[in-house]
Amino acid sequence: MTLSELQINQSAKIISVDGEISLRCRLLDMGLIPKTVVKLEKLAPMGDPMQIKLRGYSLTLRKDDASLIKVELLEEKL
Repeated sequence: MTLSELQINQSAKIISVDGEISLRCRLLDMGLIPKTVVKLEKLAPMGDPMQIKLRGYSLTLRKDDASLIKVELLEEKL
């Protein structure tokens, strides 16, 4: 599953970041590194961009970029 496939309020753990070297480095520099837990907070009205929360801050990301990030869905605790 990729980050772009998450639903609002779902959390996931990053498995890998793909893409061209320059884009991959930019995503890693923004804190999107493997084993980081992210949560989808909001989607723009047309679905792009998306706002995620990670490492205590919010980050806005285009869906094209989010589709390069493979994630593992975390089970929700009740």
